[in-house]
Amino acid sequence: MKALVVEDNESLRETLMEILETNFPDIQVSGACNSQEAMEEVENNLPELIFMDIQIPGENGLKLTRKIKAQYPDTVVVIHTNYDLPEYREAAVDYGADHFLSKEKSNPDEIVALVGSLFSDT
Repeated sequence: MKALVVEDNESLRETLMEILETNFPDIQVSGACNSQEAMEEVENNLPELIFMDIQIPGENGLKLTRKIKAQYPDTVVVIHTNYDLPEYREAAVDYGADHFLSKEKSNPDEIVALVGSLFSDT
């Protein structure tokens, strides 16, 4: 499985990538810090799983999610954001995201459980 972490905070991006790599040795993880890098990674590597921040340089993560899901509907997109409000959760669904995680409330165990459940479905 290939995964992509789209996050402009370098420390958080690397931490999330490390959580994935440590808990899922067979996963290939790449990172992107803005929408342009993210689309290049998607087009070049076709990840099955994307962790997407909403506020990233360039196109915001919700619009980018819609674009990715239109081209690659089987790609699982997890919105991972500080904006844990009902209107953002609704927008995430409207834009095609498959899951929504709050950066403040989620922890590594929750992330591992979510990714593990996705692996068990494949």
